[in-house]
Amino acid sequence: MERKTKVHAEDGRQEIIITREFDLPLELLFKAYEEPEIFAQWMGTKVLKLESRKHGVYQFETSDTQGNVVFRANGVFPEFVRNEKITRTFEMENTSGSGMQFAVQLEFLEFEKLTDQTSKLTMQIVYKSIELRDQMLQMPFAQGLNMAHNRLQEVVKNLK
Repeated sequence: MERKTKVHAEDGRQEIIITREFDLPLELLFKAYEEPEIFAQWMGTKVLKLESRKHGVYQFETSDTQGNVVFRANGVFPEFVRNEKITRTFEMENTSGSGMQFAVQLEFLEFEKLTDQTSKLTMQIVYKSIELRDQMLQMPFAQGLNMAHNRLQEVVKNLK
């Protein structure tokens, strides 16, 4: 099955461009990134903090079945314009045990209305180096993001 979430990584660049069209009105797509309860559902993570505003902060974590935290991330929102764009930093906190190190990345999310019932998300993720970007691409990053976006579509569709 073809992935609906497209990941484009140009050789020699420190960025990844991600695009996805959703069968959701723009306002509902944006709400999936703005509302902690909805975000937790489609991301499959526990939202510890989500201050959806300019200069707000966020933190979330994912645990295994035994309750051990396997992933924790945090960041700030230098820019937050409802139904238009979110600029955020993204930092993985507990990666030292994995043998992999990730620097803080900068993410630009743009939300676009296509029709009254469809919308598009474009994400530009900028990494500190080409090597760090390539390291991320070696992980099942694209597959995981596509699965998360599929869940977003299903969870938010039920809010209509």
